[in-house]
Amino acid sequence: MRWLVDGMNVIGSRPDGWWRDRRGAQRRLARELAVFAACTGDDVAVVFDGRPHECGASGVSVSFAVGARDAADHEIARRVEATGAGRGICVVTSDAELASRARAAGTDVEGAGTFRRRLDGSSG
Repeated sequence: MRWLVDGMNVIGSRPDGWWRDRRGAQRRLARELAVFAACTGDDVAVVFDGRPHECGASGVSVSFAVGARDAADHEIARRVEATGAGRGICVVTSDAELASRARAAGTDVEGAGTFRRRLDGSSG
């Protein structure tokens, strides 16, 4: 399975004060995703909105989409549409437009809150 994660959507699914330290929240999520990838053997990629910075997570592909509003959503949709259907991809997002585009390209979609609970279960 390949997970393609809308990073800010997953971060935003838990109101834990992440907005006070956006980069710190991105680093924490990237590390959690690395643990998840190691535990499951799945391929995990996360795309964040904003300027690139080091997240210190190995075993997970971390990228940043700089540009207009929803740049990460557009980047995720571009990747899914370029890959095509039936490739064992699941897009993680609660964004309705991105979910619709992903499903139209033939991929599965899991909501950010559901995936957040999956991550919490893999860490403990």
